[in-house]
Amino acid sequence: MNATTSASPPSRNITDGHAASPRRRDAADSKRRLLEAARALFAERGYDRTTVREIGRRADVDPTMIARYFGGKSALYLESVRPDGTPARVDPLDLTSPDEMTRLVDRVRQIAASPTMSAAIRPHQDPELQDAAMGVLQRLIVEPSTRAAEAAGASDAQLRAEIAAAAAAGVVLSRKSGAFAELTAADSAAVGRLLAQLCSSLLSV
Repeated sequence: MNATTSASPPSRNITDGHAASPRRRDAADSKRRLLEAARALFAERGYDRTTVREIGRRADVDPTMIARYFGGKSALYLESVRPDGTPARVDPLDLTSPDEMTRLVDRVRQIAASPTMSAAIRPHQDPELQDAAMGVLQRLIVEPSTRAAEAAGASDAQLRAEIAAAAAAGVVLSRKSGAFAELTAADSAAVGRLLAQLCSSLLSV
C-alpha cells in the first residue's frame, strides 16, 4: 500500500514532462515549416500572388497558425525574407553611429533587398504589408531619432528624424540597386561613416 502510494507522484511527473515536450517541439517545427514554405512561395510568386492557404498547404500546417505564430501574412513575409531565418531586429537603430550604419549597409548588400525598407517606401498593392513595414521603421528608426533630435533642442525633431530615415533608406537601397556606380563600389565602412555624419548633422542643432 505504501509502496504504491509513494510510486504514484513520480509516475505523474514523468508523464507530464513527456506530454509538454512534444507540444513545444511541434510548435517549433510548424513555425519552421511555415517559414520555409513562405520563403519558397514568396520567391516563386511574389508577395501579392501568395496566399496564406497556399503557404499552409505547402508547409502541411493549418494556415490559421500563421496568425497565431506570426501575426499575419505581412508579418510572416517580413520575417521569412531574413537571411537564414535570423530573428527580427528589436533594438533601435542609431543613425548617427558609423558602426551601426556600416552593419546596415553590409546587411542590405548581402540579401536580395531590404524587405522592410522596400515595403515601407515603395507603393504596394497590400496596405497591410506597407503598414507593417512602416510600423517597424517608425519603432526602430524614426521614434528613437526623434527623441535624439528633441534632446538636441530641435523644434522640428520629427521632420529631421524622418528625413534622416529616408536618407538612410535611400542610400542603402540605391547602393544595392547599383543606381550609382561610386556608391555601389565604395567600401561599406566608408559609406557607413558618411551616412552617419549626414544623419548626425540632421539630428543635431
